[in-house]
Amino acid sequence: MSTGTTAKGEEPRSTAMRGVARVTRGHPVWSGSDLDPGQRPALRPMTAEAVAREGVGHTRQRLEVLGRERASGNWLPWESELRDRGAAIRRETLRDLDGYLSRLAAQLESRGVIVHRVSSAAQAREAVGRIATDHGVTLVAKSKSMATEEIGLTAHLTTLGIDVVETDLGEYIAQVAGERPSHIVGPALHMSRQDVTDLFSQLNGDPLPPDPDVLASYARERLRADFKAAQMGICGVNFAAADTGTLVVVSNEGNVDMVASQPDLLVAVMPVEKVIPRLADIGTLVPLLCTAANKEFTTAYQTLLSGARRPGEIDGPAEFHCVIFDNGRTALLGTPEEEILACIRCGNCQFSCPVFRTLGGGHAYGTTYGGPVGAVLSPLLGEATRDRDLPFLCSLCGACADACPVKIPLDDLLVAGRATYEAEQPRGVESFGWTLWSRFWSTPALYRATRSAARIAGRLIPAGVLGRLPVVRLWASGRTVPDVSHAGDRPRGRSGSSGGSPEGEDR
Repeated sequence: MSTGTTAKGEEPRSTAMRGVARVTRGHPVWSGSDLDPGQRPALRPMTAEAVAREGVGHTRQRLEVLGRERASGNWLPWESELRDRGAAIRRETLRDLDGYLSRLAAQLESRGVIVHRVSSAAQAREAVGRIATDHGVTLVAKSKSMATEEIGLTAHLTTLGIDVVETDLGEYIAQVAGERPSHIVGPALHMSRQDVTDLFSQLNGDPLPPDPDVLASYARERLRADFKAAQMGICGVNFAAADTGTLVVVSNEGNVDMVASQPDLLVAVMPVEKVIPRLADIGTLVPLLCTAANKEFTTAYQTLLSGARRPGEIDGPAEFHCVIFDNGRTALLGTPEEEILACIRCGNCQFSCPVFRTLGGGHAYGTTYGGPVGAVLSPLLGEATRDRDLPFLCSLCGACADACPVKIPLDDLLVAGRATYEAEQPRGVESFGWTLWSRFWSTPALYRATRSAARIAGRLIPAGVLGRLPVVRLWASGRTVPDVSHAGDRPRGRSGSSGGSPEGEDR
């Protein structure tokens, strides 16, 4: 994500980004907008730093509350019915993905949209870059889009001397801070009200009060001029109806309508799985997406884009492009992993995930998509060999699968991802350790022996020292070493049995 400056020391063309050179916000390299996805830090130290990072407790508490409110996995009867229909629509799409994409492209072209179907992330960003440079674009107004994050579009346009300003409030906050989005639907979820106040006060050059209304008004006033000045708008796509060639974008701020109607040039960017068979399907999928994401039946705005401006119309783009990219997705068709292509990007699995919450959001995954969906999808995209270990950021509790509105078996896919990673690795010390552990715990006698040994070690060796021992150090680098001085002292039993059990322990 660009900070809005085309050259070092040069004032941004974007009104909204003027003053960004004054902004200083300390953050780890792995949360920065300039992180090369292919060069992310190693997972263990990155997650260890995230867990210990100052201020993460606030984010963790917010995510805990949101998890209880939105991602309990308890679906009401009408929600369950909606969920069944939505899951069926997404699987219907995947059974004939190429056919629906061909129909979508034909319908878009019949409406005057110029369609670009490309294979890789690099080809997608280059296609958008060519469109911008061919039209002499110097300023782009952009709405929220995880697809453009995935392909590294903003950074690419910045290298071409083009300023890009994020117009979604959460994305704008993250851009000013120089950080990547930390959640699919809440890009600045990791920041407190005071964080945003400090950020905007630095941008403004004078203090602003920590009042959400004042802060939102400040951002709106700065962005308004950019909507009018931008020569090109860029938007993502929530759903693309194959039967009518309609691109559907949902939002709560109205910025999508501004991006799509004010500039004369509009580019929509979408991965292949955003296609749906029929426009009528949004009657199921939009309420399902909004219910899962925000516990609301719909968003404030639903924008239906149906082609370039026609004679007699007073707004809308004179020229409309749609870039549809694959980036490794169609290779998943016919495999168990194709299930992840049913995802509608609600972010509910992220709210439900205890690992995501403990890490304070998605930054510590080092990829575009954090949480369970990212741990499954990111290793499968393009040539993402660096992300193959992401499935291990999982407790295997299964909450993500229960929370998924389209019934993706995320827990099964995470287990499969782990197996794939392990099969690719040479046997090392850690693998040997797990093999040894499984042997020792395979019989009651050896299990009791190791339990006794753990108790003795826990009482003789402090936890801080235990975590630095050669055998334990690698494992402990991304975890809190538990107190093992009383290992096995409390019997595990069902409710009502001798010793009892905590609620849910035997589930």
